[in-house]
Amino acid sequence: MSESEANVDWDAEAPTFDEEADHGLRDPEIRRAWADRLRGWLPAGPADVLDLGCGTGTLSLLAAEQGHRVTGVDLSPAMIGLARAKLAGRDAVFLLGDAAAPPVGEQRYDVVLVRHVLWALPDPARVLRHWHDLLRPGGRLVLIEGRWGTVSPVGIPADRLTGLLAPVAGHVRVERLSDDPLLWGKTVADERYAAVAMD
Repeated sequence: MSESEANVDWDAEAPTFDEEADHGLRDPEIRRAWADRLRGWLPAGPADVLDLGCGTGTLSLLAAEQGHRVTGVDLSPAMIGLARAKLAGRDAVFLLGDAAAPPVGEQRYDVVLVRHVLWALPDPARVLRHWHDLLRPGGRLVLIEGRWGTVSPVGIPADRLTGLLAPVAGHVRVERLSDDPLLWGKTVADERYAAVAMD
């Protein structure tokens, strides 16, 4: 999670965070649906994955189960604690820090994976440049985003995100996720998608 989401007490949310069908992925069909999608977005071989705004580590766990080495970053100590417990014994490290400026020093990654975080950051163009700089040559950004709500929608539309990615990525593939109720545990009417950006 990021500094700009300070109006939400993520430590207080942590104990019940995984109760949402698409957060905890406790239903085997929902879990399988996310694992299948992730398999298509991540490299085939073992890779170093940086999961920003990792929350309780659910996507980190799926990536680790697919043989990847994971570093998760979240601003909430409670979320980090749950992620560490969830991935105990796996090739994963979790760091307390801001997703917009992760505390990883000079370390570089094959994948920067971010779910439902970018839309809440004040300067997404700057953040995307920084995240791109965290990639090794040939690396990829995997951004799972959307636009939610009808009265006063929040989020970032896919066309806006592809525009923001244009200066940092040679190729962007957008995959619509709204049409797959297995990912969310229900039918959704809003815009949900994944953008995979590569040089």
